[in-house]
Amino acid sequence: MRIFGKKGASEFSASSTAEQVTRGVDGTGLTAIVTGASSGIGVETVRVLALRGVHVVMAVRNMDAGANVKEAILKKVSNAKIDVMELDLSSMASVRKFAAEYNSKCLPLNILINNAGVMVGKFKLSQDNIELDFATNHLGHFLLTNLLLENMKQTSRNSNIEGRIVNVSSLGHRYTYREGIRFDLINDKSRFNNYVAYAESKLANILHANELTRRLKEERVEITANSLHPGTIHTNIVRNDIRLKCLLKLVRLIFLSKTIQQGAATTCFLALNPQVKGVSGEYYVDCNIAKPRSKANDPDLAKRLWDFSLSLTDLK
Repeated sequence: MRIFGKKGASEFSASSTAEQVTRGVDGTGLTAIVTGASSGIGVETVRVLALRGVHVVMAVRNMDAGANVKEAILKKVSNAKIDVMELDLSSMASVRKFAAEYNSKCLPLNILINNAGVMVGKFKLSQDNIELDFATNHLGHFLLTNLLLENMKQTSRNSNIEGRIVNVSSLGHRYTYREGIRFDLINDKSRFNNYVAYAESKLANILHANELTRRLKEERVEITANSLHPGTIHTNIVRNDIRLKCLLKLVRLIFLSKTIQQGAATTCFLALNPQVKGVSGEYYVDCNIAKPRSKANDPDLAKRLWDFSLSLTDLK
């Protein structure tokens, strides 16, 4: 078991909260998009970014839930600047519509937080006939990032401020196949395992950030891309898996799991903390650089995933 309060090189630890890791940071003038912003650590991420002066766009599937979260945050942070926009990451049509509407508003984009995630719990296909964990957790974010990237590049050039892309992955990325991702079996119902499917999508989040880093560096664009494990937190991502719900309750009894405020810390750290300036292609745990499984740092696998994702999304 980790030493919960032990600080790393960043001077933060597993017990640090999102407010603590952004203390003293002025985000006025910055604009951020947070996916999955109506529940769990997404809500806390929006609140803390807004508290620091960031204009936050909540990208949510349920507009009513998003509006309720916005109203609740405004009661605590009266000067918060928050917008709510509809986004269903499991639908490429919805992702394209969101990106088109966002870009048409001529809003700048400094920070993109790919936070939303699902653990479906059973084999199910998305509207685009792709296994739902992979479609939502990776592919939707891959498409969204690509469609917003020119906006981020232009914002960075115009403002001379580094852009930041943050992918919320999971320690669960370690528990996928030996070869990492079985591209030819993504939609194979006969071989489906809900835990492995989730792990595969979370490995894809890290590989996506790493390949994106390589490409941005080649272009000499001032945008970073990092991934993270938020910690053991009981959120409604496990709402479809009764066994995992019970397991997490047991973990909370035996080990020190995180609060929502602590769970959002690494996301907010990567989004705003000046320590991360210029750092890209890293995997973070508890606001400190950590080592993912070796396959997460495989450049060939990252390149293959990128090309595979391009083909599925019809991007060029």
